[in-house]
Amino acid sequence: MRAAVSSSVQRARQVLANRLAELRRDAGLTGRELATRCGWHASKVSRIENAVTPPTAADIQLWATQCGAEQQAPDLVASLRAVKGMWIEWRRMERSGLRQAQETRLPLYERTRNFRSYSSWLMPGMIQTPAYTEAVLRAVQQRRGLVDDVEKAVAARIERQRVLHERGHRFAFVVEESVLYAGIGGTALMASQLEHLQTISELPNVSLGVVPMRPDRSRWPVEGFWIYDATQVNVELVSGYLTITQPSEIELYVQAFGELAALAQHGAAAESMIITALDALAKRRATS
Repeated sequence: MRAAVSSSVQRARQVLANRLAELRRDAGLTGRELATRCGWHASKVSRIENAVTPPTAADIQLWATQCGAEQQAPDLVASLRAVKGMWIEWRRMERSGLRQAQETRLPLYERTRNFRSYSSWLMPGMIQTPAYTEAVLRAVQQRRGLVDDVEKAVAARIERQRVLHERGHRFAFVVEESVLYAGIGGTALMASQLEHLQTISELPNVSLGVVPMRPDRSRWPVEGFWIYDATQVNVELVSGYLTITQPSEIELYVQAFGELAALAQHGAAAESMIITALDALAKRRATS
């Protein structure tokens, strides 16, 4: 997955680098001449234009000034910040706790009309029960040694779920069958979560698909992801949070979602799979 992260971020970095190179060429300057004007080592311009060394905001401001394009500096600096925002490590996102990380995503959910979510390892946050959410966030808080604001973080995530019941929003959830069995918090909590899943699947604006476990699949499981309309994809990885806005890469996730949804069971068939998972949990509780 690291290659996918690098591909997304590196492409955006190269787009910015190409814009800077165009400014230099339009000014009629060689790389060495620009470096001299900026007081840099001769190789710095080449490293920036080849996206080997990312520029700072100060670098961009000086670059634009020396190329006689000061008016373009604010837009270029904004592009730099957008690139930096594509990949955020968890320790950076959660440095002040989990609550803020939950709250900052609410505007994205409010403005999105068409949600598509695929999960291969946990219930998507929008359809988690409060108890399931608390178990997940408590595990994250303890594993990463974060400040304990789990109660407030749970409240923020549950507040976000109101979008499920607001007009004008449509949701398509696809989960792997293993998500129905391998959860967190114990059998009683998981049973409650599956019952909640049954209720959510009955909402008129929600589609639920469950991909059966089988040995002859044409599309294997991938990392969990969210697609917001056709403008953004978010991917949660072990080390951080990836935001994809490149249309060509968004299309890859749209295609993957379509293929996984085609493998999934929906409607009564999905309901039957949930019931089977509930029965398995009941038997496990009876023998434990």
